[in-house]
Amino acid sequence: MDNKTQIVGQEDVCADEFILLSGCLSSTISDPDGKEVCVGLFVGPCVVTPSIARTRARQSLVSIVATTDAQIARIDSDLLTEMMIASEPVRNWANGVLREALGHKADREWCLTALGGSDRLAWFRETYSNYEDIFNHALIASFLGVTPVTLSRLRQSVRSSG
Repeated sequence: MDNKTQIVGQEDVCADEFILLSGCLSSTISDPDGKEVCVGLFVGPCVVTPSIARTRARQSLVSIVATTDAQIARIDSDLLTEMMIASEPVRNWANGVLREALGHKADREWCLTALGGSDRLAWFRETYSNYEDIFNHALIASFLGVTPVTLSRLRQSVRSSG
């Protein structure tokens, strides 16, 4: 897939699980006015947030877009569920993926609620090392709940004091 290719759109019917084999993806939510908020950044190889955590009634709550050339494997979530029932190793793997995704979501929510701007940037750098070199800074700012101008100032402040 090419850079900027939409994998799934918000409100699309989608019952797939995605494994990012290579490349980068972002996950965003848009409000009715079209303002996007980044809720996920992914660098392959990794599993994208499981369907159960990003859909309701098989309808996507997020848009997922390739931010670089990317290779993705897809599997229908019902088929994966059948595989989980039939195989304990698959079940354990899938449950681990879900636990990890929910942990990342909880950590980000804590960051957005409990930390100020400079501490959010420090958290991001520790949690997502090298992502500043990979993703557009407007996406990172959105992910951290700050404006791109604020992120730029925070980055400059850290450079000046470090």
